[in-house]
Amino acid sequence: MMLNRRQALAGMTGALPLLTGAATDDYRIDPQPVADGLWMIHGADEPMLFANGGAIANIAIIATPAGTLLVDAGPSIRYGHMLRKVAETLTGQPVVRVYVTHLHPDHGMGIAAFDPTIVAALPGTIADMERDGRGFSDALYRLLGDWMRGTDLALPGRRIDQPAEDFGGRRLQLLPLAGHSNADLALLDERTGTLIAGDLLFLDRAPSTPTANLTRWRESLDALARLSHKAAIPGHGPFDPGGTRAIAQTRDWLDWLDATLRTAVQSGLDMVEAGTLPIPDRFATMAAARYELQRSVSHLYPALEAELLPRVDLPEG
Repeated sequence: MMLNRRQALAGMTGALPLLTGAATDDYRIDPQPVADGLWMIHGADEPMLFANGGAIANIAIIATPAGTLLVDAGPSIRYGHMLRKVAETLTGQPVVRVYVTHLHPDHGMGIAAFDPTIVAALPGTIADMERDGRGFSDALYRLLGDWMRGTDLALPGRRIDQPAEDFGGRRLQLLPLAGHSNADLALLDERTGTLIAGDLLFLDRAPSTPTANLTRWRESLDALARLSHKAAIPGHGPFDPGGTRAIAQTRDWLDWLDATLRTAVQSGLDMVEAGTLPIPDRFATMAAARYELQRSVSHLYPALEAELLPRVDLPEG
């Protein structure tokens, strides 16, 4: 049977070492309590690297009378298996639901470790994963090598089409939003008032924009700001005890980014020049700021050039 690159890498043994080396260490999964029956695993505030195994996304664990809930599942089947063990040891209850907030692989490739019938996502996220998931999987094999061994694309088996779910009296509001991607799920734990926002929120870590629509993202931030909540778990960065700083900082970055790139296009800067523009002092301590600015230029600049610098044809004759 012919194997593609991803399948070949998944089946490699020590006799065929990967170029990136072998992942000899386990993931370090350290849940920290942030509210009653709710823990946050803080992902590395870094780009996705072999050194961190791709474990850069924040993950929430929620204890309920009906079982354990997870919000996102990490970048690989290896991470997913470890996450399940850690979560079930912590709560003393089996995992009964895994929510996937959006399509990006640092949040969702770990669902391969779970029965798809307990994995839930928005219909738009499932469609996005069907379309783009194989490409993300292949990219992670190239980037993370042995960390990804045995991981294959898995799709959520449950479509979220209801506004809330109740687990033995612990109720979660399920909020279908968009902007960081085509479909972004946010959840509100009614017991504690904790907002679990996926990558709609970043804190002290620059937002990433590979599939972003900045207008829709800011509309979603407006919707989150109107929620009655007491704290927030962003997709990346530290826990936000007040629940408002992550919203304000994410909006501030998006507003600055949009205005800066529009000015750069209108000033005739090329993409390399735009990626070297100064970053305001208020973002100076934000993790991965220069890295994400340069990525955002590659993601957003072509569409801005098409919008702001339309083709002008000479008159015929």
